[in-house]
Amino acid sequence: MTEAVLKLNDITMQFGGVVAVNDFSMVVNRGEIVAIIGPNGAGKTTAFNVITGVYAPTNGSVELHGKTIISNYPQGKMRKMYAGKNSGTYEQLVRKTPDKITKLGIARTFQNIRLFKSLTVFENVLIAKHMNIQANLLAAAFMLNRKEDQKMRRETDELLDILDLSDVRNEISSSLPYGKQRRLEIARALATEPSLLLLDEPAAGMNPQETNELTSFIHRLKDDFHLTVLMIEHHMNLVMEISDRIYVLDFGKLIASGTPEDVQNDQRVIDAYLGVTEDEQ
Repeated sequence: MTEAVLKLNDITMQFGGVVAVNDFSMVVNRGEIVAIIGPNGAGKTTAFNVITGVYAPTNGSVELHGKTIISNYPQGKMRKMYAGKNSGTYEQLVRKTPDKITKLGIARTFQNIRLFKSLTVFENVLIAKHMNIQANLLAAAFMLNRKEDQKMRRETDELLDILDLSDVRNEISSSLPYGKQRRLEIARALATEPSLLLLDEPAAGMNPQETNELTSFIHRLKDDFHLTVLMIEHHMNLVMEISDRIYVLDFGKLIASGTPEDVQNDQRVIDAYLGVTEDEQ
């Protein structure tokens, strides 16, 4: 039986009079690699920010493993300004901060790499490991969590080894080649032990060889870490090769969804996005 890991229900994100995401519903099933594509400004990263608690949606809900983790409806002045649909459907208010959502099992990377630039590779990943630390402030101050700290350090080294980053363990993260910085950001996300990994344009800025390596790397991550992956990506060769299913947004609205073949042959997608040249993207 197919299990839904993530569900978006009628998500609308409105900033004043601007509707960035309009009535967007989506399902990501366990073990899938699902992509969200569309032109710049289509609302893709906004959807990621709703899923991860950066934004509270104007309307709609987000479910993780069948439990509602985010829910909102138009309130205050937005009741009159609201331009989306289903405004009377969601009356429950559920909000969680990004750190709480990370603890629930959602990790993400960013379009613009956000490493701790002055810290080493090892330190970047170790910091993420502390998301699941059990010791309180008092225990840490008196070094009562030594065994837990040693365990996290050991697991960090194991993760670096698995992701082929052990050779740069003590390098400052900002000194790494671009491709390895991307890999390090993914390693840091994995250190939080997610069930769902969100990748925001992981191939951005990569050359063809690095992109090919990334394709294999994402497949390996899914299998080795038993992950479900949701990604935003402009690199269509990567998207079509790696995705099980694709959702296409245009001006915040869902215009198509389905398998890569379905999406490639959808005239609405061709007109809105796939017909655009690389230079125009």
